[in-house]
Amino acid sequence: MYGIVNKAIEELVTENFGAKAWEDVKKESGIDIDYFLSNEPYDDAITYQLAIAASKTLDMPLDNVLIAFGEFWVLNTGKKKYGALMQAGGSNLKEFLINLPNFHARVSLIYPKLAPPEFKVTDIEENGLHLHYFSHRPGLKEFVRGLIQGLGKMYEVAVNIDILQSRDEGSTHEVYAISW
Repeated sequence: MYGIVNKAIEELVTENFGAKAWEDVKKESGIDIDYFLSNEPYDDAITYQLAIAASKTLDMPLDNVLIAFGEFWVLNTGKKKYGALMQAGGSNLKEFLINLPNFHARVSLIYPKLAPPEFKVTDIEENGLHLHYFSHRPGLKEFVRGLIQGLGKMYEVAVNIDILQSRDEGSTHEVYAISW
């Protein structure tokens, strides 16, 4: 993953728990990198190690760390780094989710070595849809839940999220039933 992801984890921990907590997370992770470069790709293992270390250090279940990070990514990193892209995604939650499959194609112009997930939208209704999440990276379904929750907060809409299928249960991808 690109350094911007690891920097965002650092910002999440620092803003919510302080600089000492971030130093503790780094120590627990065993990652000896002082500063992540946003536009530089890093091994995915580093990001996973940071998330696991945050879970241990902050005494939070890993799923909760991933959900918090997903929300933080949308409400902070997304708005700061991709403001125009986020705004171009749609004027409401439904439009943004329908346009989500195209989002990473635009981000790939900024990060040419990006290996993004894929999204597909089905079962579109007035107040809900199904979001299919395909990724070669395991273990991020709760991060995606956090992203969706963050989008709900961004658009000031109460969101309900149910996972209909998961790779944890043998499926090829995750399917989220999202309603608002």
